[in-house]
Amino acid sequence: MSTTTTQPGSGTPAGNAPDRSGKPGVSELVSWKAGIGLSLLAILGTVLFGFMSNSKSAGFGIAEAANEAASNVAAWVTLVLALLLSAWLGYLWFVRRRSGPASGSGQLPGWLPPATVAAVVVLGLAALGVAKVSKITLPSAAIGWIAAVILLGLAGYTVYLTQAKKATPRWVGGTFAAVFLIGFMVWIVAGGNGDEPSISLAGLIAGSVTLAVPLVFGSLSGVLCERVGVVNIAIEGQLLLGAFSAAVVATVTHNVYAGLVAAAVAGSLVSLVLAVVSIKYLVNQIIVGVVLNVLISGLTSFLFSTLLTADPEGLNKPGRLPPVDIPFLSDIPIIGPILFHQSLVGYLMYVAVIVVYLGLFHTKWGLRVRAVGEHPQAADTVGINVNRTRFWNVLMGGAIAGIGGSFFTLVSVDAFSKDMSGGRGYIALAALIFGRWNPIGAFLAALLFGFADNLQSVITIIGSPVPSQFMAMLPYALTVFAVAGLVGRSRPPAASGIPYVKG
Repeated sequence: MSTTTTQPGSGTPAGNAPDRSGKPGVSELVSWKAGIGLSLLAILGTVLFGFMSNSKSAGFGIAEAANEAASNVAAWVTLVLALLLSAWLGYLWFVRRRSGPASGSGQLPGWLPPATVAAVVVLGLAALGVAKVSKITLPSAAIGWIAAVILLGLAGYTVYLTQAKKATPRWVGGTFAAVFLIGFMVWIVAGGNGDEPSISLAGLIAGSVTLAVPLVFGSLSGVLCERVGVVNIAIEGQLLLGAFSAAVVATVTHNVYAGLVAAAVAGSLVSLVLAVVSIKYLVNQIIVGVVLNVLISGLTSFLFSTLLTADPEGLNKPGRLPPVDIPFLSDIPIIGPILFHQSLVGYLMYVAVIVVYLGLFHTKWGLRVRAVGEHPQAADTVGINVNRTRFWNVLMGGAIAGIGGSFFTLVSVDAFSKDMSGGRGYIALAALIFGRWNPIGAFLAALLFGFADNLQSVITIIGSPVPSQFMAMLPYALTVFAVAGLVGRSRPPAASGIPYVKG
């Protein structure tokens, strides 16, 4: 026999209590995983940032504006808008908190906390632009010990809440991650050569965003597939065939936009095989995905060796998609050149993240997709064609991954080479898991992976003693933490990987 508890003064079973977004949810038992995970990371941070710090300072350069007059105007406008937005969001947050859960409006919308944090970050960056700060210098030892104390305090607070059988607030994890990142960056840069080693912060972030583009498209493909109950291991193959098709078609047609369309079609073709074999014929989805990856790797390598190398001018000179500046936005200090000086593929990445998120969580189509991924039998009983929904979602996921593959041959370089995707399809799978099967989470996880990838080159250039292999390992270690639940629950859709037979 099971028992349920009620929330004080509400009479509502705790198992059906609404979450912070105001939507009904299922309450979780208070676990020690978060306390243990944050404690281990806090101890690691104390050792690295505190005891292993040095007496040098770390410098972080800010990129200079290409057009100083336009940048000044953009900085002031951004500062005023960000200040007003931060104040409004903070007021809304305060009012929702003060109103209390009894009124029904005390629950915070899911978008409010991240929107507030984003507004405050933009406000800070705009302030740096207005002040015309060109470089930030931070003492390694002082910042390291401050970060260590904050990390230990947050970990201790998490342990206290767990012992009191209270859930850890989201702001604790967000603050912990931000402080850990700051401490880590100061520690790693201060270990470089010279009396005051420094890096270009804008260059580091811009390179991270660029490297994350195919990872974002790949992870979004995985989100669309797994949310509907199909495990898409074939992301690597979709990226690779998309890159190959974009290069060949763009070269033959002398039109890079035709190559972009061809990449989407190529990714859909890979998904078509995955959908037919796994959904219609019920073959194990993971096995099909692995076979497709091996098949496409061999096929593109064979065609490259026999056709593309024989006539590179006629088949493997696609050209590049030029970067495009968005007026005013590209003039915003620091973030403008990073986010709004992108190629068409980069802007499509932003659009894809927004469209997939809104589609999955704010439309009737998304509700049906999530129902199929969580409980296909129940979805079938209300008239949803489960296998058709899965089929079309897998095709859409393939098209998105194919566009991500075009990045390699139309943006990064202007020619195709063997296995040029370099395993990024599997990295996209890790980003998908770390992002908890959410488009926004997958996007942020892909940015983290791109950041770690770009940081490998940076620490090699400045001569930091930290091995570059450590940075390559770090995102996967964090993914293991996420899957193990040490930094929160990470649960895939219930029917993911399970074929559905109507009957």
